[in-house]
Amino acid sequence: MIEVISKSPNETEEYAEKLGKRLNGGEVIAFFGGLGMGKTRFTSGLAKGMGIDEYVSSPTFAIVNEYEGDIPLCHFDMYRITSFDDLCSTGFFDYLDNGSVLAIEWSENIENALPEDKLIKIEIFKGESDDERIIRMSGEGVYEDSWR
Repeated sequence: MIEVISKSPNETEEYAEKLGKRLNGGEVIAFFGGLGMGKTRFTSGLAKGMGIDEYVSSPTFAIVNEYEGDIPLCHFDMYRITSFDDLCSTGFFDYLDNGSVLAIEWSENIENALPEDKLIKIEIFKGESDDERIIRMSGEGVYEDSWR
């Protein structure tokens, strides 16, 4: 596990951009953290790092937003997913094999359905100030230099 402390939303995005540059497709980025912790901001940084120029917004009502790039990014919000049937209705399982990077907010709601391979777990906690975040990253292919 790797842990960093982000002092601002912009710094959170910068960390994520560095990670985004290292992705090859097929990775599942599983976010764990409460409301307002910066999961969408992190996903915006991932998109930048992947060369995607589109504005990244929360998929709260759409469930999934898709962003085109050399490697597509599929951004899920699983907040309202409460059952296996709900999860199936999102088309989630179809996305697992299409080579896209999946960024999944509220992964705790589908934790038992997350794949074991190519899984990167991102936990975000509030730090000492309103803007500070403690970000922990673990999973396949995660190394200390992932943030550099």
